[in-house]
Amino acid sequence: MGITKTQIFTEQQNDLAQFFKVLGHPARVAILQYISKQNACICNDLVEEIGLAQATISQHLKELKSIGLLKGEVEGKRMCYCINIKRWTAIQKQLNIFFNTTKSNCC
Repeated sequence: MGITKTQIFTEQQNDLAQFFKVLGHPARVAILQYISKQNACICNDLVEEIGLAQATISQHLKELKSIGLLKGEVEGKRMCYCINIKRWTAIQKQLNIFFNTTKSNCC
């Protein structure tokens, strides 16, 4: 069998592509914006804040958690989420490198 297409790209390229893919949905952007402004972990506030069904919010949270942007903790019967600052900072550094090394070469 041949190699998968992701294997021909660097780890950083694959990481950024996955990041952009997950953030390609406005609900996920809204979820991150809301959680990032809170002083504590968020449990059930997202359904009321975002206006989507609980199952839909859960799916979006799962996607954000899959790339490490969110951490979750069990509090009783609820799952509470907060920003994973270590991962958030790493992505921010990758984005800064990506954008700061791009040259203005337009005609």
